[in-house]
Amino acid sequence: MRIFGIDPGSACTGYGCIDTDGSRCRLVVCGAIAVSARTPFPDKLTRIYDELASLLAAHRPEWVAIEDVFYARNARSALKLGHVRGVAILAASKAGLPVAEYAPTEVKSAVVGYGRADKSQVQQMIALLLGLEEAPSPYDVSDALAIAVCHAHTASSPQTRAGETGHTVGPRSWRHFRPQG
Repeated sequence: MRIFGIDPGSACTGYGCIDTDGSRCRLVVCGAIAVSARTPFPDKLTRIYDELASLLAAHRPEWVAIEDVFYARNARSALKLGHVRGVAILAASKAGLPVAEYAPTEVKSAVVGYGRADKSQVQQMIALLLGLEEAPSPYDVSDALAIAVCHAHTASSPQTRAGETGHTVGPRSWRHFRPQG
């Protein structure tokens, strides 16, 4: 299975594409879409969309995995991030690809084993998991690859539903648990 991970950001959007056979992951391509701070925001969104659409067409993944919204202290930054996530999801949707969304803690747990791991720990673990000689840089790239690896682990889980999302069938936390019966 080929998975394309996206770590959205208005200044730098990381991407990483991996192939997995269910037990091992192999790097296909990774990089970052960096946009100048002086670029007007609508033009940033257009550039991010165009580059992601081009990458998706070139690498033809079966899934797109993207970081889910998290709570930010700065509402303006969170809103801009939401716009970038929107164009990333639009690029995947226009390409006819299913999208899976993962919270940052889910990604860190899947890759490092600890939901509060720092970015350097994620970066080093991605290098180990993908057999890379150097850790992918900047963090946006390693985070995008971590999102793809997270989906690879989740997709190989027996609880994963085939279909339109990468989310598990069961409850995602004890707060959502409802006994069957």
